[in-house]
Amino acid sequence: MANNGDNNAYWAANKRIIGISLVIWFVVSFGFGILLRPVLSGIAIGGTDLGFWFAQQGSILVFLVLIFVYAAKMNKLDKEHGVDE
Repeated sequence: MANNGDNNAYWAANKRIIGISLVIWFVVSFGFGILLRPVLSGIAIGGTDLGFWFAQQGSILVFLVLIFVYAAKMNKLDKEHGVDE
C-alpha cells in the first residue's frame, strides 16, 4: 500500500466485511435460533420445525458459508489493495 489513504480505505473495507459477517452471525444464531424460535416453530423443514433446525443445524451451515464468503471477499480486497500473497 502506497499511502495512508490507501491504508485507511483497506481497513475501512476490512471492518465493513467483518461487521456484516458478525451481524449475519448474530441474526442467524441468536435471532433465528433463540429469539424467533417460537415464531418459526410452525414452519416445517426436514421433519422438524424451522426454529429447531436453525438452532441445531442451520446456524452451523450459515457459519460455514460465512467462512468461505469472508475468505473470498478478503482475497478480493487484498488483490485490490496490492497486499495479496
